[in-house]
Amino acid sequence: MAIAKSKKSAVKQNYGTGRRKSSIARAFLSKGTGNITVNGVSLEQYFGRKTHRIIACQPLELLNLSDNFDIKVTVVGGGHTGQAGAIRLAITRALIEYDLADAGNVAGDEAANENSFKKQLRAAGYVTRDARRVERKKVGLVGARKAKQFSKR
Repeated sequence: MAIAKSKKSAVKQNYGTGRRKSSIARAFLSKGTGNITVNGVSLEQYFGRKTHRIIACQPLELLNLSDNFDIKVTVVGGGHTGQAGAIRLAITRALIEYDLADAGNVAGDEAANENSFKKQLRAAGYVTRDARRVERKKVGLVGARKAKQFSKR
């Protein structure tokens, strides 16, 4: 009994994970026409504010690649601002992976190429993860640091 093999061509995808505050985003990058979907919905429908859409697309705008890739993003946790930052980092990492795979570079070689995506994205500050998080509330305080007003008498 022979097993029939499917002749489907595998779609070449690049993957990147991004985190910001308590949000986690996974971005799958493939050649296309510029469609970005977030959790199965278009970017415009997912983010109501234009600033969130701009933040999410910054790496593509920097490299002038807005119309070259279709991006499928899944994001969980946090609010819209954290999710937009997580998507930006995920897209950045996927673009760097695409550039390395496309150029056939090894890990230490991308520094030699001054036009590499990683060098441009790092100069813009998109490669660095923003580690700021909400500070936890402490016992006996109103919030993380605010205390009730002290009365001497």
